[in-house]
Amino acid sequence: MNPLKRLASQTAIYGVSSVLGRFLNYLLVPLLTYSFAPQSYGVVAEFYAYMGFLAVVLTFGLETGYFRFRNSDTWAPERVYGTVVQTLLVGNLLFLLGALLVSEPLAALLRHPEHPEYIWWCAAILATDALGAAAFARLRAEERAARFAAIKLLEIGANIGLTVFFIGLCRPAFEQDPNSFLGTLWDPAIGIGYVFIANLIASLIKLGLLAPQLRDGLGGFQGDLFRRLIRYSAPMVVIGLAGIVNEMLDRAALKYLLPYDDATNLAQLGIYSACYKLSILMALFIQAFRYAGEPFFFAYARERDARAVYALVLNWFVICCVFIFLVVSLFLELFGYFVGPEYRAGLDVVPVLLIAGMLLGIYVNLSIWYKLTDRTLLGAGVSLIGAAITVALLWWWVPIHGYVGAAWAHLVCYASMVALSYLLGRRYYPVPYEVGRVLGYLAFGIGLYLLGEWLTETRGWSSVAVGATILAGFIAVVAATDGRRLLRRTART
Repeated sequence: MNPLKRLASQTAIYGVSSVLGRFLNYLLVPLLTYSFAPQSYGVVAEFYAYMGFLAVVLTFGLETGYFRFRNSDTWAPERVYGTVVQTLLVGNLLFLLGALLVSEPLAALLRHPEHPEYIWWCAAILATDALGAAAFARLRAEERAARFAAIKLLEIGANIGLTVFFIGLCRPAFEQDPNSFLGTLWDPAIGIGYVFIANLIASLIKLGLLAPQLRDGLGGFQGDLFRRLIRYSAPMVVIGLAGIVNEMLDRAALKYLLPYDDATNLAQLGIYSACYKLSILMALFIQAFRYAGEPFFFAYARERDARAVYALVLNWFVICCVFIFLVVSLFLELFGYFVGPEYRAGLDVVPVLLIAGMLLGIYVNLSIWYKLTDRTLLGAGVSLIGAAITVALLWWWVPIHGYVGAAWAHLVCYASMVALSYLLGRRYYPVPYEVGRVLGYLAFGIGLYLLGEWLTETRGWSSVAVGATILAGFIAVVAATDGRRLLRRTART
């Protein structure tokens, strides 16, 4: 199959699980934001931010290491997979034991002394997800995208169903009659913690479905391969941690950086996190692309036209990202109804977060230079510079501008990483990226958004009519320019 068609089809299938599936999960936002005050929703945002950091550590960067060594001529794929699975199994069992031992003092340190169970539930979610990541990596490497998508969808469906069951059914039943069957399943002391319970049960269901893949990894451990895997993958942990700093430190730190009391800070965090969800379409598209793109980039690297294909991929990736940016930002008033009225004060940050997401996606494309040349330490350096920028800007801007400063810190960080990664890529793995075309589409998309804002706010035109017209115009421009180029390229290959 044509490589571009294969990448597109794989991205589409992964998109069923990550984009469509998690979009359904995104529909839980109205349930949570209409059911709980911003302060309670802020607790969920805070703990999931902590989990984002730990998720990177607990996979040890071995997903990328698995792809790298699986495609080498030195090691059998089964040996690589077995070594990865057993490393993750031992490491995460030790983590679970440690979390159980320190749950109470850690909960007190995080200013949630009344809920040490949150620590244990989140740790169990992290451990099951880390182990499942190995099985999912194997499915991706074998291009079994349909099974990957099916299991992901089942996990997401279970998570959604259980959350709706506990919060949408058991809670109202308790309020009407605490002694009813459904009412007895609701404990007001747990409250928003049922979000974690639903997630944990769904993660365990996923792990059960992945059991056939995990059983295959219980043999074949090799010590020398383990050492090489760790040497290659350890910088990926640094890169991942720096990436999480850039992506999630704002939600972990807002409670401590905002100049108010803890309750107000958590409420502000809840508002920001709910509005952050409105940029989720961009994040999910990037995630789907990453699932398909990483194994594709490694597998296609030996082809004669690899670098030209990578450049074309970036062009179309940016076009898709600009389209998503326009869909959400032009119809932001409609998207705003997905969050409760108390949360809509933060809608102004959504376009900024969408642009930041676009830049992150471009960085994901550009990062092939250090993955394909084994210069992961240099890649870690880029991520660390981005993390330093994020920390500095959050420390500076959040106390002054609140969560708006956090959104702009994202944008500046990713812009800096894109520029630095592009310059390093030109030296170590030159790809003929069409920089003018990429920047032109970014500027074009932002210009169309500003035009839409002017027409609706200054001229009083209908936001829906303006948005639909602008989107149609954007699609027409893309079809008249890059559409023909893509058809010619596809015909040649």
